[in-house]
Amino acid sequence: MEIVRIAGAVGAEIHDVDLAQPLAPSTVSAIRAVWLEHGVIFFRDQKLDPRQFMDFALAMGTPIEYPFVRGLPDFPQIIEVKKLEHERTNFGGMWHTDTAYLECPPSATMLLARELPPYGGDTEFSSMAAAYDALSDGLKATLSGLRGVNSSAKADVTKSREDRIASDGRADARKQYVSEHPVVRTHPETGRKSLYINSGHTVRFAGWTEEESQPLLSFLFHHQQRAEFTCRFAWRPGSLALWDNRCTLHNPVNDYHGFRRIMHRITLAGDRPR
Repeated sequence: MEIVRIAGAVGAEIHDVDLAQPLAPSTVSAIRAVWLEHGVIFFRDQKLDPRQFMDFALAMGTPIEYPFVRGLPDFPQIIEVKKLEHERTNFGGMWHTDTAYLECPPSATMLLARELPPYGGDTEFSSMAAAYDALSDGLKATLSGLRGVNSSAKADVTKSREDRIASDGRADARKQYVSEHPVVRTHPETGRKSLYINSGHTVRFAGWTEEESQPLLSFLFHHQQRAEFTCRFAWRPGSLALWDNRCTLHNPVNDYHGFRRIMHRITLAGDRPR
């Protein structure tokens, strides 16, 4: 494998791997090591049908279903992340980590590009380990005992899934999921600390009101987006991204109105944040 970093804090492309073929355990271990080091990894020109996509997911973890949107008929853990020509809002269109409102959020997310607009539709990623490291010692001490309250019903993120729920919504979805997680999360595999809040889901600190929480959360949300913590990925058909949902944020850029963008997504089971 050839590893090419794409930014200083997060992101690397892996070349010379065909994910359509069965992967040797040593290859899976090598991919996992690069992923843990860089937070998000990218593969190009992968010709995968849903079965092959699922096989790669199974090599990396345990696929799980998304609570709000139905998956493909034969592969319920694969959902279509799409924006159609007439739609103006893109799915998950803000900085966030996936489903932080669950008690055990996914450890990872995989996204495979199926159909893309002629321009735009990039995804940005940000390292929350780098964001945490850049905080002052005083603020780190303040955050160390705090827990964030995360909800699936924040207005911006709710709006971003309306089109998909209308077309592909699950009948068994709850109206709202809420969970509390540490604001500073320790990665269970690397031991690194990272910020574990996000503007899509975190509504307040546990034991604080929303009004009291807002000034500090606003500062942290802005801090998470600093350019030096980020990378930006330009998709092509067959591109695949695998990101560590425990220590990265992502933001799909909504700059392609009038065009179709269709991706396939799988999330992998995770543990309770600590």
